[in-house]
Amino acid sequence: MPQVRTTGKVTRAVNLSLGVKVLVVVVCALVSVIVAMVAAWLSHTPGAPAGQAVLYGGGSFGGCMLLCLAVLKALKVL
Repeated sequence: MPQVRTTGKVTRAVNLSLGVKVLVVVVCALVSVIVAMVAAWLSHTPGAPAGQAVLYGGGSFGGCMLLCLAVLKALKVL
């Protein structure tokens, strides 16, 4: 297993199979979809067009997905 040396500490990189990595990314995507739906629901006002809420939810999805992938990359899961 490859070792990475950072500031005097030895940490081990997580060695996961491709299938497990795909499942982790799918879980991140599903969590992001839930966050996007809640954000769109909270931003929608009665009588207003749904387009604004959809755009707000899409931005929330992108931000949450980016955050999830960045955390997984920092933890060396991906």
